[in-house]
Amino acid sequence: MTSKEIRQTFLDYFSDKGHQIVPSAPIVVKDDPTLMFTNAGMNQFKDYFLGHSKSKSPRIADTQKCLRVSGKHNDLEEVGRDSYHHTMFEMLGNWSFGDYFKKEAIHYAWDLLTNVYGLKKENIYITVFEGDKIDGTTADEEAASYWKEYVSEDRILYFDKKDNFWEMGDTGPCGPCSEIHVDLRLEEEKAKKPGQELVNMDDPMVIEIWNLVFIQYQRKADGSLEELPEKHVDTGMGFERLSMILQGKTSNYDSDLFQPFITYLEKKSGITYTGDYSGDSMTDIAMRVITDHIRAVSFTIADGEMPSNTGAGYVIRRILRRAVRYGYSFLNFKQPFFAEMVSLLAENFKDIFPELHAQQDFVTRVILEEEKSFLRTLADGLKRLDALKIDDGTLSGRDAFELYDTYGFPFDLTRLVAAEKGWRVNEKEFDEALREQKERSRADSNKETGDWVMVSNGEETSFLGYDQDEVDEVKVIKYRIVKEKGTAFNQVILDKTPFYAEGGGQVGDTGYLQFEEEKIKVLDTKKENNLIIHYLDRLPSDPSLTAMAEIKAQRRRKIENNHSTTHLMHAALREVLGDHVQQKGSLVNDDQLRFDFSHFEKMTDEELTQVESMVNQKIRENIALKEDRHIPIDEAKEAGAMMLFGEKYGDHVRMITFDKQYSVELCGGCHVDYTGRIGSFKIIQETGVAAGVRRITAITSEEAEYYVNQRLDQYNNACALLKNPKDLTKAITSLQDENKELKKKLDKLVASQAGDLKSDLIKKIDNSAGYNLLAEKIPLSDSKAAKTLLFNLEKEAGSGVYLLGIEANEKAQLMLMVSKNLVEEKGWNAGNIIREVSKAINGGGGGQPFFATAGGSNIDGITAALSQLKDHLS
Repeated sequence: MTSKEIRQTFLDYFSDKGHQIVPSAPIVVKDDPTLMFTNAGMNQFKDYFLGHSKSKSPRIADTQKCLRVSGKHNDLEEVGRDSYHHTMFEMLGNWSFGDYFKKEAIHYAWDLLTNVYGLKKENIYITVFEGDKIDGTTADEEAASYWKEYVSEDRILYFDKKDNFWEMGDTGPCGPCSEIHVDLRLEEEKAKKPGQELVNMDDPMVIEIWNLVFIQYQRKADGSLEELPEKHVDTGMGFERLSMILQGKTSNYDSDLFQPFITYLEKKSGITYTGDYSGDSMTDIAMRVITDHIRAVSFTIADGEMPSNTGAGYVIRRILRRAVRYGYSFLNFKQPFFAEMVSLLAENFKDIFPELHAQQDFVTRVILEEEKSFLRTLADGLKRLDALKIDDGTLSGRDAFELYDTYGFPFDLTRLVAAEKGWRVNEKEFDEALREQKERSRADSNKETGDWVMVSNGEETSFLGYDQDEVDEVKVIKYRIVKEKGTAFNQVILDKTPFYAEGGGQVGDTGYLQFEEEKIKVLDTKKENNLIIHYLDRLPSDPSLTAMAEIKAQRRRKIENNHSTTHLMHAALREVLGDHVQQKGSLVNDDQLRFDFSHFEKMTDEELTQVESMVNQKIRENIALKEDRHIPIDEAKEAGAMMLFGEKYGDHVRMITFDKQYSVELCGGCHVDYTGRIGSFKIIQETGVAAGVRRITAITSEEAEYYVNQRLDQYNNACALLKNPKDLTKAITSLQDENKELKKKLDKLVASQAGDLKSDLIKKIDNSAGYNLLAEKIPLSDSKAAKTLLFNLEKEAGSGVYLLGIEANEKAQLMLMVSKNLVEEKGWNAGNIIREVSKAINGGGGGQPFFATAGGSNIDGITAALSQLKDHLS
């Protein structure tokens, strides 16, 4: 079977068993602060497990794009070295939400694997939970009893909590799990050692293929377990492993999911892939790393996460750079190559994950720019490495860490280059610096989450904020306290609310909750999965009382102005620049709007003017908002609604239209009733934020009016200063030309003055110690001229130590030159010396061994600094 047939067989099987087949959620997680990426098939269903909402279908199945590279599932460094670790992988899964439980889940898994896929029953082993004394749980004999209907008892193995008890996190739904393992060894190997002894022993030929999780408990903040009223099933089967097994291979990389990419790399590099897993063949490892990583990088970019220096974007950049580094080091790819593989990936997955195929050009160009940038980083890193000071043939681990942490130069490459030069690297020092950094990160991210305290019945919050600024008779459903970085956050869930939770680029609402005489500030509103969380400055004295909830209406009106304008601007950008423009991020608050979009070059002034004019025209047309609050997604597609890649849409969506011929988008945010309310629109900045992504910052309404008036005031002031010329631009240009001529004359005068000073200074040189020594304050206020004088002084007078002091911009400045022969012979260092003498001017400085500068606030200290020079030349 091909991998496509294997995947489709899974989906068809569960469809026949009454499961709704749903599309994969984006690999990038947006509404869950506990996750950067989807790392398991169940992530998109967390709200159902947590009880925040109910699934419309009690049975669901899908194939989910997942990414595991950080935190608990940190598999990155293993990828490429063995046959089964991956960054991005597909998880085939079936779920039951309060419907079937252990018996049916076990039957479906056995039936599909053995009767449909045809796995040999004698190669299958089962693990079940053995119980845990601390938690007070017993062995999962219920699951074991069902398995006995299919396998002999000696193939049912009991394991502890580490292997066979699944938990969502420190708190939340959890339960025992039952894993299905397959023995892929040859018959003669099986005869030597039974498979039972190799289950969960990291043997690459006796592997887990499917995990059936039975969610029946809730983990409380105090560590205790309580039974859930409804029991759920959550299963996950690794698609790559399944394909390997059914295609008769012994490595995931030998299946048809990966072989086309390895073949491509063989042809491009001229190196044959041997399938070696001993660790000796770095070219094989490199091919596997690249083949795996192109999937992770491409799909995350397609789902909206751009490579960057922070958060999820930093993880993607790390993966991308790891792939490029392996190609550079072991396949001799010195020019960009990684981006070329996107087209092959897009073609192979267009039927199941069409979002990459639809954005192939964009993703390719983003990766290409990242590659070019990193290849420059590698070249710069090699230069920095060559310039490092090496003591006794050992490269400092701290220096290696600085190269890695500050300049992005990979430690593995540092180690390789050091070996080529015959150096050792102090890896202990490097590991220590890395550990310190990780400890700092852990401390920064330390979070303590309390249990929800139930106050009243209810599950979901009714959001009424599209129509109301205030809501009466509001009840608190539950509350909790979350402590993060030493700060306590009071979080409350209400049964109904006018407060919009941050999402879709729009910031959360602020306002008040009025509990009888007690008025409590709502500082922010955020969404966690599907839960609307209100952040309060304090908890109410009596949470059981009903309250009146009121947003800051004026603030919301400004936010609505800016949000509606992003829609108008998005449409205008597509009109002016082309249909390739897609939203790649936004921020909408009460001060401004910020809009990121796909485009590969800086916008011209003419293009910006066109966009601004078009948006202002739509504002003047006073177009009425047409809101379809709950329509089937197929109807929205037929209406031509703009749908954003990387967003998860349900069966029903909200569609916002401002003139069906102009702007139709799916959006959950808050908008104006008529565009005329926006007033006016002004672009204040256009810049690049990432490869292939531009950003426009703009303002509307009162902010735009204030901005324009401010600029008019500046214009009028400039006119007044220049005696109200008829043509202000011409007058300023004339003034600039005049300034340039005067500067040239001034430079000549300064140069002449410096020339006269040089002659006088040469006369003051003391050479009694066998080298030229000069420490003088000079009457120059131009630091550039003083530096030129210093270099000319050494050139004419010869080797020596020369220190000059000047007053510039009401500050003290020192410049020190130590001739290179004295640096080598006497070990003097200008940077070290100037740091000491600059203390006299209440300043600091540094530089190279032969030239250094310093600045300080104490002009009167210049003389003292000059007099101290000799003390540091012993």
